[in-house]
Amino acid sequence: MQTVSNIEKTIKENLAVMVYFSAPTCNVCHSLKPKLLEALDVNFKEFKIESVDISVYEDIAPYFGVFAIPTVLVFLDGKEFLRKSRHMSVGEVISEIKRPYEIMTS
Repeated sequence: MQTVSNIEKTIKENLAVMVYFSAPTCNVCHSLKPKLLEALDVNFKEFKIESVDISVYEDIAPYFGVFAIPTVLVFLDGKEFLRKSRHMSVGEVISEIKRPYEIMTS
């Protein structure tokens, strides 16, 4: 079962974490997610991904200040580095992560 404490533990224990907030009724979420996951896998081997279905785990999104879907939160070294909601492209997300990620892993 997904909980806030489990996600916080993942963030604390991993160098790079993406938390992807979506819902079954969000068509953009379903289109964006596989492309984003593939791009992360190709570009960043150390990323841990957490997906949160806000229709099932209603308490997690407000805890992280998420009130729109899709929303992507990227944590680097335990700190929130990037927050994107609704209108984003895969290239935009990857380019914003690339330099700090490379510095951290070099």
